[in-house]
Amino acid sequence: LWQVPYFWFGIKMYDFVSGKRVLKNSYFITKSQALERFPMLKKESLKGAIIYYDGQHNDARMNLSIVLTAIRHGAKAVNHVKVERLLKNENGKLCGAHVKDMITGNEWDIKAKCVVNATGPFTDSIRIMADPNTMPICLPSAGVHIVLPGYYSPSNTGLLDPSTSDGRVIFFLPWEKMTVAGTTDASSELTFSPTPQNRDIEFILEEIRNYLGKDVSVRRGDVMSAWSGLRPLVRDPNKKDTKSLARNHIIEVSESGLITIAGGKWTTYRHMAEETVDKAVEAHNLETKNKCVTAGLMLDGAHNYDPLLYIHLVQDYGLEVDVAQHLANTYGDRAFVVARMCKMTGKRWPIVGHRLHEEFPYLEAEVSYAIKEYAYTAIDVIARRMRLSFLNTYAAHEVLEKVVQIMGRELNWSSAECRRQLENARNFINREMGQEARMQSVSEVPLNLTKEEMQTAKDRFNLLDRDRKGHITVNDIRRHFRDHGEKIDERLLHELLNEVDLNKNGELELAEFFQLYSGLKNGQIAQNRLVRYLDELQPVSVNRSGGGI
Repeated sequence: LWQVPYFWFGIKMYDFVSGKRVLKNSYFITKSQALERFPMLKKESLKGAIIYYDGQHNDARMNLSIVLTAIRHGAKAVNHVKVERLLKNENGKLCGAHVKDMITGNEWDIKAKCVVNATGPFTDSIRIMADPNTMPICLPSAGVHIVLPGYYSPSNTGLLDPSTSDGRVIFFLPWEKMTVAGTTDASSELTFSPTPQNRDIEFILEEIRNYLGKDVSVRRGDVMSAWSGLRPLVRDPNKKDTKSLARNHIIEVSESGLITIAGGKWTTYRHMAEETVDKAVEAHNLETKNKCVTAGLMLDGAHNYDPLLYIHLVQDYGLEVDVAQHLANTYGDRAFVVARMCKMTGKRWPIVGHRLHEEFPYLEAEVSYAIKEYAYTAIDVIARRMRLSFLNTYAAHEVLEKVVQIMGRELNWSSAECRRQLENARNFINREMGQEARMQSVSEVPLNLTKEEMQTAKDRFNLLDRDRKGHITVNDIRRHFRDHGEKIDERLLHELLNEVDLNKNGELELAEFFQLYSGLKNGQIAQNRLVRYLDELQPVSVNRSGGGI
């Protein structure tokens, strides 16, 4: 019971410090009120809850909007360009950088009066380029997040526990009609491709089980996506534990003149930018035309935005309501540009707007629009312009060919380049969005089938493996569906096999088939399309429902 006043006091101090900027004042609710708001909660030991309000934003879109706004004010911006080394003058002071275009391979020098290092977890990499003997100031920390179906949480209420089993904070929030949960916090190697580990995913799921009632079965198979992100934590030389590292920003000027901004958070990004530019002006005697204008400066898309903008998109263009809401919330007043790029559907409704995937509001026109906003790879589109790979990896896989087709047409890609883009994007989804971790979890499932269930699985396996080769191929699956009068396209056939081919050798062995059924039985796999299709042709008694990785 002591925790109720303790946390209440802490949240009220949060309100007090926020002052006029507080979204809404926090307050305490009783156990019954908490269960009414969040009926999935475990009733046992629940004393009540504290309601507080926080903001949520699309960080990828926010980042891009900042870049687009800077360009509008005269900045030059490039992406997929790597700093190979920093340039110095005869006095050992920085005067630019030698860079490489990672798409074309071209290299060139960029001259500059001042070089600012704002590279997040890669801060020390640039600092060492400037001064090889410098001491590190940043320690990368990896945080894993998972996405679950939307029914795991109410649409407008989340959950945060500041004291988990190991002392870390965990949150459980509605996000894009799904539920996002996290996070872990552990030291990490510096990498451009952080990958979620199955142990971290299981940790988050286990913590969630502590909060949800017995009517909600928290299953590994319901994880639709999982990813790991690197946080640029500023090192405290007196402490080793990453959980105690400060996230406040610091600004450093090196002997060679490199301006480094490290640490910080989204909520203070304008303050960080202002201080960094002020420091650059001071350290390098730069001339300025005016004082800082960041306060009140609107980002691209904000100028004519209003909460009812989506209604104009519905009425003026004939877009579906959820699509219009997505466009308005994502692009602001730039949504009208996207709407004008939409093609006619040929239907009574919607009039325009072809969806990339029937379950999500993303449009084919957004792929074309993304190219105008510097998207140059399929990964750029599915992960950095849309959030599809973060929301549902299966859906992301399913739209890839269409995305590459649109981009290939507009960017004049060759057939070889289209294949390369497809392969890179699939590898990205598998490795960085949790598919490999899912395969690992399935492969580690102990066989838990009864003798009867094993015989049922073996009989089903033999239905496909008519030649008794000991494995199933795409040809076997194709033949089985054809014999039952079902037409399945080639892309889907390969997807069906790939989902169950744990060792990725292009074949499904009997041991993998048993593993699949064991995973379905204990919830490691929530559903499998191949088994579902086979069940429709000949039902089999293995309990399953839901869907995910």
